[in-house]
Amino acid sequence: MSDLPRKAVTRTAKLAALPLGFAGRATWGLGKRIVGESAEIVGRELQQRTAEQLFKVLGELKGGAMKFGQAMSVFESALPEEIAGPYRAALTKLQDAAPPMPTRTVHSVLAERLGEDWPELFLEFDDKPAAAASIGQVHRGVWHDGREVAVKVQYPGAGEALLSDLTQLSRFARLLGPLVPGMDVKPLINELRDRVSEELDYGLEAQAQQAHADEFADDPDVVIPAVVHQCDQVLVTEWIDGVPLSEVISGGTREQRDRAGQLLSRFLFSGPARTGLLHADPHPGNFRLLPGGPEGEDDWRLGVLDFGTVDRLPGGLPEPIGESLRMTLDGEADAVYALLCAEGFVKESIELDPDAVLDYLLPIIEPARVDAFTFTRDWIRSQAARIADPRSPAHQLGKQLNLPPAYLLIHRVTLSTIGVLCQLGATVRLREELEEWLPGFVPEEGLEEDREAEESVAEA
Repeated sequence: MSDLPRKAVTRTAKLAALPLGFAGRATWGLGKRIVGESAEIVGRELQQRTAEQLFKVLGELKGGAMKFGQAMSVFESALPEEIAGPYRAALTKLQDAAPPMPTRTVHSVLAERLGEDWPELFLEFDDKPAAAASIGQVHRGVWHDGREVAVKVQYPGAGEALLSDLTQLSRFARLLGPLVPGMDVKPLINELRDRVSEELDYGLEAQAQQAHADEFADDPDVVIPAVVHQCDQVLVTEWIDGVPLSEVISGGTREQRDRAGQLLSRFLFSGPARTGLLHADPHPGNFRLLPGGPEGEDDWRLGVLDFGTVDRLPGGLPEPIGESLRMTLDGEADAVYALLCAEGFVKESIELDPDAVLDYLLPIIEPARVDAFTFTRDWIRSQAARIADPRSPAHQLGKQLNLPPAYLLIHRVTLSTIGVLCQLGATVRLREELEEWLPGFVPEEGLEEDREAEESVAEA
């Protein structure tokens, strides 16, 4: 018997309570103001109560409700501060914490999947979960060969809960607007729903994680824990310690923030080039800062967890991304527009002004224009406001652009990563990573010159 609230009617009622609760608290707030309390105080209390309910409902339900909350949490940096402030703590909790399932349920799953003698596989096993997420929770242990391990146990009924939640959330997506003002949440929910079967398959997750672990085994900057054992509903991997990225965001040093931002950018762009896979769940709960980088113990490496959602890109990131980015920076409006039309970003029935498209894109790609860029909440808020304001030319043009299915997950991962960089407030040499890893960003003649220079150095 699952300990997730599984009955559709129960889950639907809890989810429906979110927008209904917003409406009820708005009425309560109006009443408080009528009797003379400060609008600022009432507004702050209103947002705090909403944030508390958000975490309580999404966290208790786990499943798709919590997955939705985690996906939203990386976008809080784009919200106006009066809205983002109270939500920040509640949403961040969803990145690496949730009410755990009972010990008896964990033991039951382990006995069913690993055998009744499962305790013999471990020298130690901690019944208290180290982390709880949307479809499973993680326990710390010591494998029978002495390795410290993370044991990921899937919630019974997780698949049913995921599909049920995301279906219900999709039905009243418009009512969820107050959670992320200016953002259309329905495409996000639909994309999460499309990935359900992959995320539930720990076999696919193990393959993706081990592919990364093998490729990054000797990397001085990135640490990927190797897979130790995998079976249905249970995944055992090597344990890594480190400072959670959520803690770096809330209280890290400037050096930690900048280093985390640089390595996160490097992993985003180098992963597909090196493994043919894009890690597609870039919320802070999936990253750690570990001491012992290239400069010694005072330097940092990036630990990466959770490969349950990946995009399979055998040739790396699509070359048109790099080409269009380069041509936009060079001001080649006609060439950019032609490429966007060819790739399906502009439908055949739509005709746009190439110069207007260039004006729309240039502010968004500002971080790639300079050698180093500081990502801030103010910057991403200005971008969100420009695109979300119905009076803005950018809003009108953006409504006419199309996002082809092949680019959907890449787009979400890129936006989510930018959201995390803004939460960090990191100064990042993004252009350096693009030149190294993004196909098409450096023109062929530039690549040929680099190869010739490398050969000359080698011969010398």
